[in-house]
Amino acid sequence: MADKYNVEEAEGLAKRALHLPIAQATPIYEQLLSLYPTSARFWKQYVEAQMAVSNDDATKQIFSRCLLTCLQVPLWQCYIRFIRKVYDKKGAEGQEETTKAFEFTLNYIGTDIASGPIWTEYITFLKSLPALNPHEDMQRKISLRKVYQRAILTPTHHVEQLWKEYESFENSVNRQLAKGLVNEYQPKFNSARAVYRERKKYIEDIDWNMLAVPPTGSPKEEVQWVAWKKFLTFEKGNPQRIDTALSTKRIIYVYEQCLMCLYHYPDVWYDYAEWHIKSGSTEAAIKVFQRALKAIPDSETLKYAYAELEEARGAIQSAKNLYESILGVSTNSLAQIQFLRFLRRAEGVEAARKYFLEARKSPSCTYHVYIAFATMAFCLDKDPKAAHNIFEEGLKRYMTEPVYILEYADFLTRLNDDRNIRALFERALSTLPTEESAEVWNRFVHFEQTYGDLASILKVEQRRKEALFGKGEEGSPALDGSLQDVVSRYSYMDLWPCTSKELDHLSRQELLVKNMNKKVEKTNLPHGPATIGSVASSSKVVYPDTAQMVVYDPTKKSEFSSSVKPVAASASNTFPSNVTATATHGSASTYDEIPKTTPPALLAFLANLPHVDGPTPNVDVVLSICLQSDLPTGQTAKQGFAAKGNVPSQNDPSGPNRGGSQRLPRDRRATKRKGSDRQEDDDTTSIQSQPLPTDVFRLRQMRKARGISTSSQTPTGSASYGSAYSGELSGSTG
Repeated sequence: MADKYNVEEAEGLAKRALHLPIAQATPIYEQLLSLYPTSARFWKQYVEAQMAVSNDDATKQIFSRCLLTCLQVPLWQCYIRFIRKVYDKKGAEGQEETTKAFEFTLNYIGTDIASGPIWTEYITFLKSLPALNPHEDMQRKISLRKVYQRAILTPTHHVEQLWKEYESFENSVNRQLAKGLVNEYQPKFNSARAVYRERKKYIEDIDWNMLAVPPTGSPKEEVQWVAWKKFLTFEKGNPQRIDTALSTKRIIYVYEQCLMCLYHYPDVWYDYAEWHIKSGSTEAAIKVFQRALKAIPDSETLKYAYAELEEARGAIQSAKNLYESILGVSTNSLAQIQFLRFLRRAEGVEAARKYFLEARKSPSCTYHVYIAFATMAFCLDKDPKAAHNIFEEGLKRYMTEPVYILEYADFLTRLNDDRNIRALFERALSTLPTEESAEVWNRFVHFEQTYGDLASILKVEQRRKEALFGKGEEGSPALDGSLQDVVSRYSYMDLWPCTSKELDHLSRQELLVKNMNKKVEKTNLPHGPATIGSVASSSKVVYPDTAQMVVYDPTKKSEFSSSVKPVAASASNTFPSNVTATATHGSASTYDEIPKTTPPALLAFLANLPHVDGPTPNVDVVLSICLQSDLPTGQTAKQGFAAKGNVPSQNDPSGPNRGGSQRLPRDRRATKRKGSDRQEDDDTTSIQSQPLPTDVFRLRQMRKARGISTSSQTPTGSASYGSAYSGELSGSTG
């Protein structure tokens, strides 16, 4: 399987296995169950396939592998069917084995809310047992009474039906005795029925057939996690007020059911183990941790929690083995640091020191290990000299790590060693790159503000400005002294020498000063023909490729407004052939080829688009809406004509093939021309970029010059004009 935990593929394999012979289906079932070992549904399907071919040995083996880990009623009902099938014809021995199977089943899943059918089947089985003498009949009735009394105290879907059957049973045996027993068990039954109604609310949101996969954060998984957490909290409250032993058994049952669905959730395993520890059962908690590490072997968190439990109970060697197992699969510094701390706690200083000398030789050792061991020597061993030596040793390797420098400075501050602190800052700032030295400079300034005199404070502040912001063109610092520096000097912790409003004002002023001298690049094209040449000389101005422009054709407008698909089709026709071929190709290099064929102007526009964090619109839908919308080009043309004293008329809605578009206004001089000229003028539509000439005679002459006859134009024909850049005219006939 390509995806190890592909649920859809697993479901498909399970369905395919149903139609295969058992010999071919067995490898499929084994593959599925190796990935989903807690899927009761797959186990049930597997065992039913073996039962269908009467393979009893294989069936018993499968039940021994799954029953105790898959506490789900349908699987256990399948187990009861198998037992009854095997032992039904074996007389008294078979009846005894069947009774043991029922008791075994009810001992594990008898508290399940769906276990009512098993209780009913058990009672029916007991009633069917032969009674050869009055003594056997009395023993059978006693057994039935005990089973009934257990069943009516279990909150199941069938609790009310079982209560009615119990009343009938007692009345059929002895009415006088029945009255006392019914009165005795009535309150207990009422309590079980009330708990059933509450429990039912919690299990309604649980998907019992959910396959156990590692958490992906999907909404469905989160809903299931919350539902199980609520159910567990409900059961831990002991709503039925039963004794501690039965309540503990009930909670364990719910945890085991939860792990069938949330098998790969480390928090559920840890919660289960912690509950055992709080209940006083450390051995049970250890078993839970062992199962958890088998289910999630890569979880370092669970290993640390398990090692913590072993260390707490005095099993030092077991805890050490766990730490070493973490180091065996993980070579990060965190594992080395945690092992150092464990050795210091469990075996003493020398053991930790010996491991540190080995760990520092490892290629994966980072400055964190040096800081951790030096802090341990200083705080726990009370040995400042050893800690100082460790920091100095690490400084040879990590002089370019700002975090290490700051930790070393903190250590020297605790020693009140101001001379070595200044020497450390000077050494570090002489080697650190400027872009990584800001934090060290800030700490240096803070140190001088706290412990230095005024002259040293001003000197270090000035050096920081020159190092971080450079110098201006005239040799003076780019940022002169400001009131913000005074505020920084005379503040302490959360105490400020000004109000928050004044501080905010100073911060805004500082931002304005930083941006004051920045050059603002102009991206808009300057107005006027005199400035075009100067702008054209700039290499930062990107012009569109006019050779790839396509003349607007108004006949496509009706297609745009009809549906989205024609829009895509006509849009693909307007691009160059190489772009269309690239876009329609299904190869893996489609997206690599698109930038090569995209015009430079469009690439520049896309590069300047802001990055959006959050929901983004569907591009195809947005383009479709834009293409189908009436853009205000007609209004713009109307304003242009109004400036000249001509007001365009609206299209005649009853005209042929208008499509809601506006017609060009007819010139008053054109009213005396022929009807064919008038027809031509009526079919002329507005262009996108500029208004057309108003002289219809000139339009007709232009069309004749391009070889287009006006007499051959049909009523659906139209004329469309080129863009403002090319000035070309194109005619199209429908």
